[in-house]
Amino acid sequence: MPVNRARHSTSRIGTAALALTLGALILTEPAHAVEPTGNGQGANTKQTGGGDGTGIFAAARIQYSGSVAKGGSTGNVTSTDVNWSPPPCWYAPYLGAKDFKKKMSEDLDRQLSTPGMGGTAGSALGETKRHYEDEFGWEGSPGYKDYNVENDGKGMFWAGVENPNEPDYLKRTSCTDLPFWVENGQAPPARYEEAIDPEMLAALAYQHMQLPDTEVSLAPETETKVNLPTWAWLDKAVFDEVQATAAINVPGSNIQATTTAKPVSLKLEPGTEDAETYPASGECVINADDSIGEPYAKGKADETPPCGIKYLRSSGDGTYNLKATITWDIAWTGTGGAGGDLPNGTFGNEQAVTVQEIQAVNR
Repeated sequence: MPVNRARHSTSRIGTAALALTLGALILTEPAHAVEPTGNGQGANTKQTGGGDGTGIFAAARIQYSGSVAKGGSTGNVTSTDVNWSPPPCWYAPYLGAKDFKKKMSEDLDRQLSTPGMGGTAGSALGETKRHYEDEFGWEGSPGYKDYNVENDGKGMFWAGVENPNEPDYLKRTSCTDLPFWVENGQAPPARYEEAIDPEMLAALAYQHMQLPDTEVSLAPETETKVNLPTWAWLDKAVFDEVQATAAINVPGSNIQATTTAKPVSLKLEPGTEDAETYPASGECVINADDSIGEPYAKGKADETPPCGIKYLRSSGDGTYNLKATITWDIAWTGTGGAGGDLPNGTFGNEQAVTVQEIQAVNR
């Protein structure tokens, strides 16, 4: 599912003036400050972008709930599709007509009165004022009369929002169309391909998802012997599905999506080439009871573990870093019955394993 979408420009404003005009209008979704929950079972922690509920983030904020990572760190889950990523920016509800008029008028008047502001930039800023004040528009983008205040309460102006987790600045700031009006209960015009919708919210929930640590149970636990099979497993209790929800709830635009990650397999990487894995691929599939592998039990010393490792060389005075990575099948559902699949995600941890030589006694 491609989430990144091509930007459609509707204005004929000069680039320099557009940057000036939108300097206060391209919103940045702020970092979030809340402790991540565990594996998401029954979690209801919420994160909300924005400040005190007034001003620029009053409507553009996205709320995250469920098992969500602090700040939406991209290190918590990695997409297996290198060509897929959450949206770098989007258009979202911003302000009602009267609030938008107040802010836009102040911003434009201040920029137009800046010493040295003239030429193409000044002309473009003047056209922007006309666009919102005098019904002056461009092809595909009709102008407004007095900032559309006669329809205050019947809709909202939408504006561009940056994704702060997008490392590419140019992508992050590419939603540069001027704010546009959307009536309550109506979808944004189709030309605004980056207008926030359930599919994009699902991708953002994916980016914010906090997956549980992947520390497998081992037998022997942390110290094993050369050529001795080490059993590895994950119990169902610590290996369950995780959900995260992203939502925008403002008058006329209540949109949400829930992204669900279900574990499907565990990959073991011994941390050295001098080792064998069980199975040979190192990929341990999920069992019927949603566990992986099989706990070691007394009397199984001579059996081959369904999931495990056999080290062929001692770790000496150090340790091997055993990496356990879970692959998660990820899907989403959203407002209006929308839904679909997202690329599988992976998340793993390393744990130290000491491997010793078996001591033989000569008599």
